[in-house]
Amino acid sequence: MLLIKQGNIYDAVHREPYVADILVEKGKITRIDTSISEKSVKGARVLDAAGLRVYPGFVEAHCHLGLDGYAIGFEGADYNEMTDALTPQLSAVDGINPQDESVRLAREGGVTCVAAGPGSSNVLGGTFTVYKTAGKRIDDMVIKEKAAMKCAFGENPKRCYKDKEIYSRMTTASKLRVMLEKTKEYLAKKEAAGEDISKKPAYDAKLEALIPVIQGEMPLKAHAHQANDIYTAIRIAKEFQLGLTIDHCTDGSLIAEDLAKEGYPVAVGPTFGHATKFELKNKNFHTPGDLARAGCQVSIITDSPIIPQQYLALCAGLAVKSGMDDFDALKAITIHAAKHIGVETRVGSLEVGKDGDFVIAQGNPMVSDTKIQYVLIDGEIVYKNE
Repeated sequence: MLLIKQGNIYDAVHREPYVADILVEKGKITRIDTSISEKSVKGARVLDAAGLRVYPGFVEAHCHLGLDGYAIGFEGADYNEMTDALTPQLSAVDGINPQDESVRLAREGGVTCVAAGPGSSNVLGGTFTVYKTAGKRIDDMVIKEKAAMKCAFGENPKRCYKDKEIYSRMTTASKLRVMLEKTKEYLAKKEAAGEDISKKPAYDAKLEALIPVIQGEMPLKAHAHQANDIYTAIRIAKEFQLGLTIDHCTDGSLIAEDLAKEGYPVAVGPTFGHATKFELKNKNFHTPGDLARAGCQVSIITDSPIIPQQYLALCAGLAVKSGMDDFDALKAITIHAAKHIGVETRVGSLEVGKDGDFVIAQGNPMVSDTKIQYVLIDGEIVYKNE
């Protein structure tokens, strides 16, 4: 049991902060009140947060943390399988190394929960996993093993397979449609066969992996930078009545009103750095604010290792510097990110019933000179600035 006393609470629910006590029991927030007497919670550890800011643990909606090692080289890189453009059967949980140095750095930067998964080399890359950034064994850290099915549009599949099977955006879209149609047929045959194994179609790992997508149980997580690729992702999602999130959304400012009307969650980034590809030419930190003002549910992402995971809050700060509302920026790395990856009942805000994940800092973590004093996951201190 842990009692956090008299911190300035930035809960990602209320726009204005307030001073309160927070009680955490068995890893969950059980009470938030103006004042909780220590006598009423005998045996609780007390963390004095007076004069400090208390935030939800930061959430990354799209990265490759633990799949791309801190040390450079082939042996540390496990996020792109470039032998086949269609690999929906792959699962990020089988490649994540939670003991990699990058995970520790993320944790110390206040990032307590991430959605990590395959890269964007493939039309279909496999499933993203949501996990907490403290632990040694990934099985004990996962909070949602199969959160989304990665698909990619634009330059990356073209570049990776231009000498094999993909040379244009039309081919990428066609390959995705074919796999979705095959899955519909495969599922129909399975259902028609019932318990009669002799009538069931031959097992197909790729199509099995796509069944939750077709059934609406798992969204497509669409890598799309350019406006035309974003529209193609939406077109296909509507054709097959699929769930969809739009990740990267570099051209978002150009089509913000349209995206707001469509209503799909958008995640913007990685924005820090040069426009290294043609489809990134409109990359800038104004985009998250433009989308938020239009009415979109916006997350901000690092796409780590493109931007090191520990700088997620600073990316939100740069968006604020470019005109994004402070509260929208906070939500973009907390509750909106949690909603984007389907774990908002567990993380993303400070509310009774949610996990005891906190960032406690001397000031605003979105400002570069702010010191994070404590990071807690499930009510346990996992980082302390000595």
